Amino acid sequence: MKVRATVICEQDRHILLVRKLRCRWALPGGKVEPGETRADAAIRELQEETGLYADEMLYLMELESGDTRHHVYEASVVNLHQVRAQNEIVDFIWFPLDTVQNLSTSDATLRIIRAFQRRL
Repeated sequence: MKVRATVICEQDRHILLVRKLRCRWALPGGKVEPGETRADAAIRELQEETGLYADEMLYLMELESGDTRHHVYEASVVNLHQVRAQNEIVDFIWFPLDTVQNLSTSDATLRIIRAFQRRL
């Protein structure tokens, strides 16, 4: 089973989604490297993909989807307005939480966002 650190950044009821070339919209995140904590992986992946720096990560949930186990964190970001697509990420969007089902996302992304919405 793949282990992934997945990050939610929320601002004014909008959620940050990223996209790789020819891929669907997704939450920032990625593989947990050997010897790395899941929280450290979440911080690293967020910075590598968006340039954002998290000063805190709140663990929200674990979700299994297919052969991937997502460990989901909510990020408290210090430089929110400096977001940019970098590395393998070609685009990002702040998308309204209430209409995220209208985007092309994976089932796992949609399930994570819906669970996050329930706690707001």
